[in-house]
Amino acid sequence: MNQKTKTNKVEAEKIIAERINGWAAMMGFWAAVGAYLTTGQLIPGIV
Repeated sequence: MNQKTKTNKVEAEKIIAERINGWAAMMGFWAAVGAYLTTGQLIPGIV
């Protein structure tokens, strides 16, 4: 029996988009940590 495995290739644009998305998520996380460290609140202005 001859069975060929089909490989899926991901487009370069999707890889770049995921890297940008990951970078933005990391920046948001560090912004939240910075806000908490400086104000003691996760969302400044809301008690």
